[in-house]
Amino acid sequence: MADLLTLDAAALVLVSFGVGIVVGLTGMGGGALMTPALIFLGIPPSAAVSNDLVAAAVNKSVGAAVHWRSGSPNLKLAGWLVLGSVPTAFVGAFVLRAVGEGELPEDLLRTAIGVALLLAALTYSARRLLSLRRAAVGQAPVGTVQVRPVATVAVGAVGGFLVGLTSVGSGSLIMVALLLLYPALSSVRLVGTDLVQAIPLVVAASVSHVIVTGVDWLVLVPLLVGGPPGTYLGARLAGRVHPRAVRRGIVVVLTLTGLTLVGASPVAVGIIGAALLIFGPLVWTLARQASGAGRWVPPVDAVADD
Repeated sequence: MADLLTLDAAALVLVSFGVGIVVGLTGMGGGALMTPALIFLGIPPSAAVSNDLVAAAVNKSVGAAVHWRSGSPNLKLAGWLVLGSVPTAFVGAFVLRAVGEGELPEDLLRTAIGVALLLAALTYSARRLLSLRRAAVGQAPVGTVQVRPVATVAVGAVGGFLVGLTSVGSGSLIMVALLLLYPALSSVRLVGTDLVQAIPLVVAASVSHVIVTGVDWLVLVPLLVGGPPGTYLGARLAGRVHPRAVRRGIVVVLTLTGLTLVGASPVAVGIIGAALLIFGPLVWTLARQASGAGRWVPPVDAVADD
């Protein structure tokens, strides 16, 4: 039994470290990757969400600290997001508890997480296409953006509720919405702003889930051991590592995981996975050629205070 617990703990540390790298590198992937990983390791969905949110509160703080030092976050924009996201993130766990007890809320949560993952995959692909479009029209990122308070608060509210319910969305859906609202915001500033606003969001969601569900220390401690070092490493590598393979991998993993959680048959998941692996690079290459995007180079971003 002790050997099994040691093996499980080691697996959790390794998975958490890998997810942390993705979070620090891309600003997304925390709940979208960690929560389903915990579910596939046999942890009930509600417990997976609760423990992941508590760990994410620590992991995202590490990434935000690195981006803060680089001067990348737009603090005014992050503040408006927090205003909308914190209240709705806090009520997520209580909404789930209102559904009832037993297998019903667990099954509903599993399906909700699957739908959120599919939505995250779709919006992340949209984010890349929007970036290509921005490059095609020659719209260069700038250091200063005009904040739109009402729309930003609304984005925070919707994203916060999704995170509070499923732990998915703080680094995927919100980032895509920010890109739509603020196309002039550079990629590094986008990641830094999202990481900063995600701290109070995830803390609010984790507090409510701890109240409703509690935490499992045998799960939480390995996540805390592996996550922060991975997030720190990923944040340090942001802007220096070619992101294309990571982005494609995230979309494929999110799609296949989401399909599995919503109950798609293994055959369907396999066929879709094969199609993504075979035709995905071709479609993306055609999209890049159509947009006129050139060879990837590490971004040089303005860091002046907004």
